[in-house]
Amino acid sequence: MRPDRSILLLSGVLLLASCGGGGEEPMAADKGTPPPVIPMEDFFKNPEQVSFRISPDGSHISYRAPWKDRMNIFVKELASGEVTQVTRDTVRDVGGYFWKGDRIIYSRDINGDENFIVFSAATDGSDVKALTPEADVRAGTLDDLHGVDGMEKHIIVQMNERNPEVFDPWLVNIETGERRQLVDNSENYQSWITDHDGVIRIATRTDGVSTTLFHRASADAPFEAFKTVSFKDEFSPLFFTFDNKNLFVSTNLGGRDKAAVVEYDLAGDTELREIYANPDYDVQGLDYSRKRQVLTMAYYAGWKQERVFLDEETKAMYAKMAPRFEDKEFWIYGEDDDETKFMVWAGDDRDPGQYYFYDAAADDLQEVATPYPWLYPSQLAEMRPIQYTSRDGLTIHGYLTLPQGREPKALPVVVNPHGGPWARDEWGYNPEVQMLANRGYAVLQMNFRGSTGYGRKFWEASFKQWGRAMQDDITDGVNWLIDQGIADPDRIAIYGGSYGGYATLAGITFTPELYACAVDYVGVSNLFTFMRTIPPYWKPYLDMMHEMVGDPATDSVMMAAASPVFHVDKIQVPLFIAQGANDPRVVKAESDQVVEALKERGVDVEYMVKDDEGHGFRKEENRFDFYGAMESFLDEHIGSGYKPAQASDEKGAGTEG
Repeated sequence: MRPDRSILLLSGVLLLASCGGGGEEPMAADKGTPPPVIPMEDFFKNPEQVSFRISPDGSHISYRAPWKDRMNIFVKELASGEVTQVTRDTVRDVGGYFWKGDRIIYSRDINGDENFIVFSAATDGSDVKALTPEADVRAGTLDDLHGVDGMEKHIIVQMNERNPEVFDPWLVNIETGERRQLVDNSENYQSWITDHDGVIRIATRTDGVSTTLFHRASADAPFEAFKTVSFKDEFSPLFFTFDNKNLFVSTNLGGRDKAAVVEYDLAGDTELREIYANPDYDVQGLDYSRKRQVLTMAYYAGWKQERVFLDEETKAMYAKMAPRFEDKEFWIYGEDDDETKFMVWAGDDRDPGQYYFYDAAADDLQEVATPYPWLYPSQLAEMRPIQYTSRDGLTIHGYLTLPQGREPKALPVVVNPHGGPWARDEWGYNPEVQMLANRGYAVLQMNFRGSTGYGRKFWEASFKQWGRAMQDDITDGVNWLIDQGIADPDRIAIYGGSYGGYATLAGITFTPELYACAVDYVGVSNLFTFMRTIPPYWKPYLDMMHEMVGDPATDSVMMAAASPVFHVDKIQVPLFIAQGANDPRVVKAESDQVVEALKERGVDVEYMVKDDEGHGFRKEENRFDFYGAMESFLDEHIGSGYKPAQASDEKGAGTEG
């Protein structure tokens, strides 16, 4: 996977010389011998070091690491090895961050409400200040203005302080906190795109089902509409060409089913050239060299992440490094301003990975960190790509992870539909999947219709199909696994978060005979209340959601039929629900409704609520509580039937079962 991918709308909760764990890795177990039981905490505790960045001048690297059980930012001088702690946050983990000159810009929210605050700090940990309001406002960085003359102390942030439904752009001084609004947003534009000089040149506005794009030639010119597209038509500007005249765009216009990346002529309102298209998958985006001002690669997700080189220099650098990583996936994902020093990540489905520092001039690759040195790839399970045919003829792609040391017959199974639903599962290390496989469960993940990356028709096939054809795709996958003889039909659980939580509830209400138990993690239960309680910044897109999910005014019968809360009388199996009290996407009432309805029937349901969490549990102690409870719940109801020896605390412990 490419590290640090952004999360899509309604996405599910979550949710690197030599390649391996820290210390000598144990010898691989015999294929017929289960690996040791790895403590649950080892999968879900904070990594030792992660999220590496390199300073603009290449003299320092930064990373996040635990401090008082929270992830904070540290900076290391490469020449001396001296480490300085930049942040000392005990409220929440510090999230995304980047370098701006000799300062660090980072963000976090409070108690999971997703009202993110942007902070600035000196790299010695002094002068920490909030650049955006600290309550009831959602903010983020629009442009770091890196390399823009005269903007060495400024960034552009966007926030919904004026109107909770839209985000206004502000120029902010990262040292003083002084800010000024860049656009009088009385027109309530929803999004913005800057050119390479940091000037906001593109704005968008939606009427709910169509998006109009506006362009201006300079910061002083008015915005003028140049294109309106339906939400079903993708026309997503990526960034300006290096002369700031045209746009690189991801689009499915022109009769395409799969999105391609193209160069688009703003003045002529026409597509100039196709940069890259794939016949089977949507192209996700483009990377480029800021220094050399050339496109370097396009990338897309097949069954693995794939890249297509557009630049010989980048291709040669990857080719030079490839032999050092053997069969590992690896990506260059950060560089200094001179583009001679790079950060590299390498890993795969059984290896959370390692981080490396690469000096291109010296052709010197040095490992700098193994985030999870207590995990050993030889003890983890392979994630295999699979496909099956839905009952109406669609090809459904997915992944099957089988436990090591067990014959793939009559296994207990955890079916794990992804969140979104307009997202997708990808190949790579997944701590939930690995923990379950380590306990002896097979794990089935499927990219049901509506999953992104497979083209427009596949996506549109999900419209108004919550609980219907989308759920059938999940059911068909379970039946396929039973027909293969892999699944024990009496020991199948379903577990998912966000939309996956909805699919979990739908599974045990609409196909109650299929599952032995279920775990719903921040899942939707009632399509009517879900629509009424969406965050304010989703409301401009409500008409689009009505077309994709259902309109209470015209689809009430269908929505009632697809809302699990109205069908809890069909639930026949044990249910465990987990919910964050401050979830802005799937509010606590979505889980409360199911629990209350079951209690009225005299049915006991296990219910975990965390008052300091939102859409998924981010705090380490809460992750331990949730996954520990889920582990016990699954063991009680579909237990894997064997108890391998517990892993020793000693590094390099043996693997005898």
